[in-house]
Amino acid sequence: MLINVDDVMLNKAAIIERSIRRALEEFQQDPTLTKFTHIDALTLNIERACQAAIDLAIHICSVSHLGIPQTSADAFRILEKSQILSKETAKAMVAMVGFRNVAIHEYQQMDMAVLRSIAEEGWKSLVHYVAELGMVIRP
Repeated sequence: MLINVDDVMLNKAAIIERSIRRALEEFQQDPTLTKFTHIDALTLNIERACQAAIDLAIHICSVSHLGIPQTSADAFRILEKSQILSKETAKAMVAMVGFRNVAIHEYQQMDMAVLRSIAEEGWKSLVHYVAELGMVIRP
């Protein structure tokens, strides 16, 4: 399914791009993840990118009349079912929702291995997500 990129989508993509860039800067400053200020800034910027990705998915579900997501993760599943996202990207974004939930609600203590994984490679799933929606970002 082809979607028309609108101003809301462009704005959310810009937030994702800016947040990834900042997260990567923070990780470069503290690759050992030992300084709380950098860990907090890294986590906050990844969370911002995740939230913008969620907002973007919900927006697309709404304007494309794809259904009403019951959860944040459900929005990505709807986009996959509608053939807007690949299975791999939808799965990666659902995992990002899980990270965001831990970061925001502190359901459990932050796992530094998960944070490191996102800072090293996982952020690329956000770039792929935006690309599958027809936009390009360059963190």
